[in-house]
Amino acid sequence: MSTSELYAELRPRAFAIAYRMLGSVSEAEDVVQEAFLRLHQADQRGEPVVSPRAYVATLVTRIAIDQLRSARARRERYVGEWLPEPLVADPSPADRAETADSLSLAFLVLLESLTPQQRAAFLLREVFEYPYPLVAEIVGTDVDSARHLVARARRQVQERRPRYYASRRQRQELAQRFLAAAQEGDARALEELLAQDVALHGDGGGKVQALTRPVNGRERVAKIVLAGMAKVTHRGAHLHLTEVNGQPGIMVTDAQQQLLGVMGLGIAEGQVQTIHSIANPDKLRHLDRATS
Repeated sequence: MSTSELYAELRPRAFAIAYRMLGSVSEAEDVVQEAFLRLHQADQRGEPVVSPRAYVATLVTRIAIDQLRSARARRERYVGEWLPEPLVADPSPADRAETADSLSLAFLVLLESLTPQQRAAFLLREVFEYPYPLVAEIVGTDVDSARHLVARARRQVQERRPRYYASRRQRQELAQRFLAAAQEGDARALEELLAQDVALHGDGGGKVQALTRPVNGRERVAKIVLAGMAKVTHRGAHLHLTEVNGQPGIMVTDAQQQLLGVMGLGIAEGQVQTIHSIANPDKLRHLDRATS
């Protein structure tokens, strides 16, 4: 198999691991490039690589662990709340079951509470279904310790995740009603779609106006959403339903079709549980290139 064929085959899984580890498209792409560079260098030196798939997964995970450790310090100095860079795409039917849960913005935010090693072990085992011996080898520990890392991470994540997820069709229908109520300024209709303890998160990175801390509660969130929607539409912006990290979402573009923001809706138990609004232009640059 040629290098280009190997890259095409292994890159999707490599990026999937790196992105879930880092929550950053640009950083994930850098990690993937570094891993394939090291694979190429090993090949040039004549070093035997029994399983390129396992080799790349190991490199990507270990590089991402190191990246995440250094990123934690930067994120502590971040202006306002740090949120992951969004992915806007229509996943294939085979990917939807996975992406709707393990790729959602709400899930990635939950992963921020884990240590880098816990995060790696949890993702490799629970999302990508690697056997424990391979998980242990990749994260640099023994099998018993790997099991402990996964179990502790699983407990932390499950404590904060909703128990009942809506179907894809239910999520789409609710998102359509959400957008209609927001555009029409219908506070009552919007509140009916929100969970009582719904949480609104914003990320402007100190570069554009945005929430600096989460807002909780149906009435408060509805008020802020309606005010924000009215403000952008008054300026001629357009709102488009899309899919953000495997969940329904909204893209906001100006009259010139430049991307202004992305909103991801976390829908479970028949209501909107979380709203993540990302307006930091640095986190939208990869999307703006794709939509321009």
